[in-house]
Amino acid sequence: MTFEPISRRTLLHGLGTAMALPMLEAMLPLNALAQTASKVARPNRMAFIFVPNGANMALWTPASEGALELSPTLEPLRKVQSKVSVLSGLAQHNAFALGDGGGDHARSAATWLTGCHPKKTDGADIKAGISVDQLAAMRVGKRTPFESLELGCERGAMAGNCDSGYSCAYSSSISWRGESTPNAHEVDPRAVFERLFGNNDPNESEESRVRRQGFKRSILDFVLEDANRLKKQLGAKDQSKLDEYFTGVREIEDRLARVQAINSDPSAAQKKPAGVPGDMGEHIRLMCDMMALAFQADLTRIATFMIANDGSNRSYKDVGVPEGHHDMSHHGGDKYKLDQVAKINKFHVQQVAYFLEKLDSIHEGEGTLLDNSMVMYGAGISDGDRHNHDDLPILLAGGGAGTLKPGRHQRFAHDTPLNNLFLSMLDRMGVHAETIGDSTGRLTTLI
Repeated sequence: MTFEPISRRTLLHGLGTAMALPMLEAMLPLNALAQTASKVARPNRMAFIFVPNGANMALWTPASEGALELSPTLEPLRKVQSKVSVLSGLAQHNAFALGDGGGDHARSAATWLTGCHPKKTDGADIKAGISVDQLAAMRVGKRTPFESLELGCERGAMAGNCDSGYSCAYSSSISWRGESTPNAHEVDPRAVFERLFGNNDPNESEESRVRRQGFKRSILDFVLEDANRLKKQLGAKDQSKLDEYFTGVREIEDRLARVQAINSDPSAAQKKPAGVPGDMGEHIRLMCDMMALAFQADLTRIATFMIANDGSNRSYKDVGVPEGHHDMSHHGGDKYKLDQVAKINKFHVQQVAYFLEKLDSIHEGEGTLLDNSMVMYGAGISDGDRHNHDDLPILLAGGGAGTLKPGRHQRFAHDTPLNNLFLSMLDRMGVHAETIGDSTGRLTTLI
């Protein structure tokens, strides 16, 4: 008997629920071209993870070029070291003042993915440029339920003066759909979860959410009938992969339920949105798990994540930094402040390592989800005290679906545009762009 492959767009349906599936062998053509088709069927993904206020560069930068030797700050990447490259020497020239005076934090975020010098205004006439993630979304976003995901851990205003005459929209946005249209990011993991697994009917989705929470049921209970029917068509390997996926979904639900229980406690000192954890690390990890799920189920191939808005002055007491991050970044050479900045930097890298390890644990074809992704992590400021935008702390992880050669420290010529990296990444997404910002070409040494 000949079986037709299952559609890549198969959904498991239930009340208020439309659950996409991970890549399964049963989705591949059953013919002599199956091996070639499997490679084509595994898409490339791109994610951009932003941190504010620069870094303690002495503890960030690897000691030598070539095979990657992890610096003290990058030590948490040990398990995925062979799949990470550190790219030194890259710059965003248009984040410098260029005659506009103060406002480096606003320019840092607004320019990071756009490569464009933002207009200095705190009014409605904001202007930057289309960001690289949205250039990709315009071309490949139609192939997935969501063109892109924009996530964050700090809410950001879209109006008002946040940095020396620059609108708050600049310092709290890295994704720009158009030159005057920043994409707001979602900070509530519960809202992200409901968005990913809703069925586009707001009334049904809300009813599903209320039922699940009221009866302490999983979203998987609502698609159980569809899931059991599908499993009868799958081989043992695909059944195991589906169970692994469902386990990941259920784990996130359990964590969200614990967060909600804590936040609904009437004795809680500070009220938070239902799905936002009080613990910064857990907040970041939940968002990372959501990105991983979205990539695994091909809900989107493009994501941005602002761990904090630029200029953020939140404290990191859990890692021994009771002072504000922005305050410590203005270190003036003081060793104590530099050490505090390094603690924050390492904490952020630990969270990124968690995300990369998660992607690397999800098998896809002959490799892993990390092998079929490009994850750029870093900041738009190098030294927080100098507010400089050259020699930025940037790392690139993943195999880019076989188009990248990671595991290295590459030092590019001083002031090489960061936008050259973006052109190279777009090429690997099948999206051609002539220029971005002040780009001068591609980074040809990535492979």
